[in-house]
Amino acid sequence: MRSAPGAFDYGAPAGLFTKTSRRMRGQTVKYRRFATAAEAIRCAVEELPAPILPGITMEVDEDTFDHLAILQLYEDPQYPLPREPSR
Repeated sequence: MRSAPGAFDYGAPAGLFTKTSRRMRGQTVKYRRFATAAEAIRCAVEELPAPILPGITMEVDEDTFDHLAILQLYEDPQYPLPREPSR
């Protein structure tokens, strides 16, 4: 996994994987595709429930980012989208 931010392309297409634990059935993995990494980051940080954040990974090109890297990219001054007012 790659750390963030560096020279990150927020405009590149991205995939977001969320893992949720189901006690009886094991882990469930969901995948969602985004036109831009900035949109995927916003979804992970602002829209998904906070308890599942540690199970989220994002793929951009050949790089994979864990939840800590996603948070760093969201907080980076280069992040191109408006952030939630509470952030």
